[in-house]
Amino acid sequence: MAEKKNLCAQLDIGLHRKITEAKEQAGLTTAEYLTNLLLEYYEMKENGGNQTMAANNTRTLAFQIPEELYQRIKAHLERETVRTGKKLTQREFVLGLIEGALNMAEPMDVDESGVGPCEAQPESSGPQPSEDTGTATDGEEKAV
Repeated sequence: MAEKKNLCAQLDIGLHRKITEAKEQAGLTTAEYLTNLLLEYYEMKENGGNQTMAANNTRTLAFQIPEELYQRIKAHLERETVRTGKKLTQREFVLGLIEGALNMAEPMDVDESGVGPCEAQPESSGPQPSEDTGTATDGEEKAV
């Protein structure tokens, strides 16, 4: 077992809360969480500020949204935190939405014949009938 040494520091109470919440959410002890955090930090620093995607098997998905939508999301996160008594993060919220949408869409992606919904061909191979028959009635002009 590697030799260990204690590291102690006074932290701002807000930062302490963030660390405590994150370590509890990860199910780690303070020592495990801070060790992982510091190892990630030094690994990222050695890689020129970039996280190695292969190491933690994650990808970054980033996009911009309108300010009004952002404020609605923040308000929702606050309401959910109050309702459940557990802080709901933006990450958890967005991942939940994405996973929910994919879980609903994936069963519909391919039918038994292996054809997706956008690839399905109509039953008859002839042209589909149109509402406009191309003939004008009395007093009407044919639209072009």
